[in-house]
Amino acid sequence: MKSTILSTKEKQAKAYEAMKGEFGYKNKLATPRLVKVVVSTATGNSKDKNRNEMVSDRLMKITGQKPSLRVAKKSIATFKVRAGDKIGVAVTLRGARMMGFLDKLFNVTIPRTRNFRGFNKKSVDEIGNITLGIKEQTIFPETADEDVRDVFGMAITIVTTAKGKKEATKFFEIIGVPFGE
Repeated sequence: MKSTILSTKEKQAKAYEAMKGEFGYKNKLATPRLVKVVVSTATGNSKDKNRNEMVSDRLMKITGQKPSLRVAKKSIATFKVRAGDKIGVAVTLRGARMMGFLDKLFNVTIPRTRNFRGFNKKSVDEIGNITLGIKEQTIFPETADEDVRDVFGMAITIVTTAKGKKEATKFFEIIGVPFGE
């Protein structure tokens, strides 16, 4: 897989040139831009403090930024969850960290996944964002292989300024999101 590391300005100019005819942009600022990337995962029941710390530590190694704990908003007796329980962790990446993480995700970790055939274009929502599900954090090179017993998945949401699904899908193709056929 070809690795192309482009800066934000280069990607923006490339997107403008590719999309101006189809969407009728008159200005480069009308082109969609990346706003942020949110990496989140659930840790389960808050009774196991070690699990929260372990997931938080691994997410920090993967993203390069300390994650924040997320708490339950409502009590749900069926799941034995009370309001205020720590049930997940999340990281919001912007700027250079966001671009570095996306480059690593698309050029290093995704090719490491077994039987990967591309993301589904239906993952792009109506407001121009995409949420990608990763089943195991072990595809990231920062995770240690000796700790395979504690495997967790994560959701990666890429937020853009796109105005619709068609515009966002075209923008994601230009910046290098590997979509399937």
